[in-house]
Amino acid sequence: MSRMKEISDAVIAGNVETTVAKVKQALEENVSASEILNDGLMVGINEIGTQFGAGKIFVPTVLMAAKAMNDGVDVIKHLLESEGPTTVGKAIVGTVKGDLHDIGKKLVVLMMRSANIDVIDMGANVTAEQFIAGIKEHKPQIVGLSALLTTTMNEQGNVIKALETAGVRDQVKVLIGGAPVTQGWADKIGADGFAADAAGAAVWSKAYVTSL
Repeated sequence: MSRMKEISDAVIAGNVETTVAKVKQALEENVSASEILNDGLMVGINEIGTQFGAGKIFVPTVLMAAKAMNDGVDVIKHLLESEGPTTVGKAIVGTVKGDLHDIGKKLVVLMMRSANIDVIDMGANVTAEQFIAGIKEHKPQIVGLSALLTTTMNEQGNVIKALETAGVRDQVKVLIGGAPVTQGWADKIGADGFAADAAGAAVWSKAYVTSL
């Protein structure tokens, strides 16, 4: 079995210690950081995304795989930075103010990262002002707004209005999602896109940033 297959299998299994160990072994064998990322870690997390989208695995399995991948990336992060950019775009993602749900948003972040998008995770209960500050600091192409409650859906519209008032709305595309959210709601509040699930968010985001 190749070292890259061992790394991807360890990510799929959600085995953090094995993933980190195999990444370190690959480095000792003079495998480049970008090859470890693209042919090992990403292969594993993409398979997890495929299985999750097909309903074959559930959230706990995805989160364990995400932990394994992230810890693997931490080992090679400094080398990736020295090799140059490895991402196709940048996004900031958060759950809107008043909503503390974090799991769905974490899955979106994971899937976007698996699509080679640099994602800044803003967390949950994020205010419009924090999103605006994030845009000014990180200069993303995409802003992802998650809402898991019917009572917090309106905040997605409020954030979009706040972006307009702050003069940053035309700098980003706004993607919304969450259990109660629909394409009709996205149209109503002036969002640029809607994703029904985390995999859909990654597909939409990659399609947009690669079209620029």
